Amino acid sequence: MNYQETIAYLYSVAPLFQQVGGKAYKEGLENTRTLDAHFGHPHKAYRTIHVAGTNGKGSCSHTLAAILQEAGYRVGLYTSPHLVDFRERIRINGVPMPEACLVRFVEKERTFFEPLYPSFFELTTALAFRYFADEEIDVAVIEVGLGGRLDCTNIIRPEVSIITNISFDHTQFLGNTLAKIAAEKAGIIKTGIPVVIGETTEETRPVFAAKAKEEKAPIVFAEEEQRLAGAEMNEDGYWAYRNKDYPDLRGELGGLCQLKNTNTLLSAMPLLKAAGFHITEKDVRNGFAQVCELTGLMGRWQKLQSHPTLMCDTGHNVGGMAYICEQLRRQTYRKLHIVIGMVNDKDIRGVLALLPKEAEYYFTKANVKRALPEEELEKLAVASGLKGKCYPDVPAAVRAAQEKSLPEDFIFVGGSSFIVADLLTNRDALHLD
Repeated sequence: MNYQETIAYLYSVAPLFQQVGGKAYKEGLENTRTLDAHFGHPHKAYRTIHVAGTNGKGSCSHTLAAILQEAGYRVGLYTSPHLVDFRERIRINGVPMPEACLVRFVEKERTFFEPLYPSFFELTTALAFRYFADEEIDVAVIEVGLGGRLDCTNIIRPEVSIITNISFDHTQFLGNTLAKIAAEKAGIIKTGIPVVIGETTEETRPVFAAKAKEEKAPIVFAEEEQRLAGAEMNEDGYWAYRNKDYPDLRGELGGLCQLKNTNTLLSAMPLLKAAGFHITEKDVRNGFAQVCELTGLMGRWQKLQSHPTLMCDTGHNVGGMAYICEQLRRQTYRKLHIVIGMVNDKDIRGVLALLPKEAEYYFTKANVKRALPEEELEKLAVASGLKGKCYPDVPAAVRAAQEKSLPEDFIFVGGSSFIVADLLTNRDALHLD
């Protein structure tokens, strides 16, 4: 099989959550442990950092990887989902895993894993851990896929754990209260391993505190530390962060949510240094300022066009969209155009209720089975006071927005990671940067 045939095979034998949703979810770690034993417990060959949370864990994971790369470490980075190419999930020092490695893995191991009927995430986690060991990395930054307690990544024993925040997402699996969701995320807290909590609420803080006490794990609440005093956006779109640890720190990621993420990361730095990582002030500065170049991160308040401005963001739940809507309110434009699509297992009404009423909407759907049909999205949007038209796919919707926009207008594309994925896949055809 070639690379494309191998990817197609994996999607068929191990359904992808981003395509089929809950049908691809498998509760429990039995398969994960079986795969881990078969491959010789590869995650024990290198140090790890574990990152969980509802929103922000991708940005934090990439920024941590960038800082560690700048510090001279050979860094594995395991994240999900991917936007354009599967290999985005598994990187070493920003370079995606070679296509040939995936092909060889499947050809060699399929007779073992096929009888297990693993989920896609179970299989790709095993692949990532084995690849990192084979490549003799120093440290891996591991992003939790879903939840924490029963996530495939939760077999590792990290140097430091980070939980960014808790919001309502994947409630069908994690619970319908913030406390229940927090309990699942808190499942990554290990005995004696320090953990940083980025944000809490009255419901979630006691859950984290109790779990940390039970595990005798040192716990740091970033909100109490308040290492970030404030921030201003530069003309070049970078954040200038006010803090006493790294004065005038520049952050490449421009979303408003990055203020919370940065406060969380600044609180994690002393713990990483205490764990023996040699990280200088220069490493931190370069990591924050060059995270996209160093790691290949895409889709976080990413500018793809000027005159009119076109921005995209992968925020896809109420917590993430709240930041995006506040960011949209801060922009200057003649008219706002929003290209939006969602998947059918999110709080669609909750997201729509946040969106600005004055914008012109272009309702569409991503090229995944979970995508909500654009006609259904429009009906729900009209009930929320939003007005626009339907388009069959993301390129058609974006072209329509481009054609209707004047140079001083603003186009936002989002609502789902998969909408952004379709946008980036078609960026050349849409003449985007």
